[in-house]
Amino acid sequence: MSRDGVNAPVPVAPGAAPAVDPRLIVREQGVAGYLGEFRRRIGSGELGSLPVVLALIVIWAVFGSLNSSFLSAQNLSNLSQQIVGTGMIAIGVVFVLLLGEIDLSVGSVSGLCAAIFAVFDVTHGVNEWVALIAALVGGALVGLIQGLFFAKVGVPAFVVTLAGNLAWNGVMLQILGANGTVNLSGHDIVSRLYSTIYGQQIAAYGVAAVGVLLYLGAMLYDANRRRRAGVPFRPPVDIAVRTVLLAVVGFVVAYTLNQYKGLPLALLVFLIFIVVLDFVLRRTTYGRRIFALGGNIEGARRAGINVSWTRISVFMICSTMAAVGGLFLAAQIQSASQTSGGGNLLMNSIAAAVIGGTSLFGGRGKTWSALLGALVIGSIQSGMNIQGLSNAIQFIVTGAVLLAAVVIDSLSRRTQQAAGRA
Repeated sequence: MSRDGVNAPVPVAPGAAPAVDPRLIVREQGVAGYLGEFRRRIGSGELGSLPVVLALIVIWAVFGSLNSSFLSAQNLSNLSQQIVGTGMIAIGVVFVLLLGEIDLSVGSVSGLCAAIFAVFDVTHGVNEWVALIAALVGGALVGLIQGLFFAKVGVPAFVVTLAGNLAWNGVMLQILGANGTVNLSGHDIVSRLYSTIYGQQIAAYGVAAVGVLLYLGAMLYDANRRRRAGVPFRPPVDIAVRTVLLAVVGFVVAYTLNQYKGLPLALLVFLIFIVVLDFVLRRTTYGRRIFALGGNIEGARRAGINVSWTRISVFMICSTMAAVGGLFLAAQIQSASQTSGGGNLLMNSIAAAVIGGTSLFGGRGKTWSALLGALVIGSIQSGMNIQGLSNAIQFIVTGAVLLAAVVIDSLSRRTQQAAGRA
């Protein structure tokens, strides 16, 4: 490896044929090469986001055929807001699952941090920004405490966070006091973040255009960087196709939102969190350390990675995202109460991460899993509510979808092991 961190070309023995990167062969073969690569990936168990995308298409097709209002602009716009709270929590869960661990306290932490904000802002009249920061810092401190017990003391994450699920719920009840419910004013920063909708059509289309241009710029920059380093890079045709597909999806979503009220700020904030944390995971040294720990902890330790600190920081990220999600959920119902963070929130948050494609075995997943999984769960709930089905049926169907996702994950992992790719 050279001093600048770029892999130097491997010397070729005299008379020997130079090694050819298989990705170069795929790209040189054009469409046929990509189709062959797709079949190879499917055959070796590298399914990626394909199962959840297919599931989402089936769910939308079924509910859309049963009731046309399901695919209406109003319902889809409402759905895009309603999934934000659970989706934010699911992003944090993705980070923990990448380590091959679990956090069972995210529901209680979300309720606790919502209570901190509500009591500070409403009961004590503290500046809303100070209350917001206090809630987020509270979430980070919870993650720090639980991470220390896990990484330093050696208590299993399952036990630490299970205890936290009970303890933080008790702290929330103590903060809320005798009344048990604190109603938000509706004019606070959290309520505005959730309820604000940009009605000008240029807002939704502008965000879609900016997203596509940023993606295109990032792809071109990466390709140019790889070309200068002498490693395989995406050809212009590949970049163009991906950019066009993203543009189609982005502008269709923008068009749909504009058919109702416009672009919800909550959805925009959710997407920003996904993109930024996806960059952290896939483009930074810290993100590569997380994947390394999830893939082989002993190998990561021998490679010089600070295992304890990485684990602690991941739990801090998870709890902080639980705080963010809890604030959006509180804004959705305009209050923080004794039931905040309860019910099926914990299960839905974990299910969203897993259904979206994050492996329970660690080392495989992305922040976009939270969006896809939250969309699946939210779509099931929305469709069944429109059909007038009971919560019991919703729980059964959501549980079945979660089990199917875990089975697919397990079979995919087994197939990859058999193919020598895991």
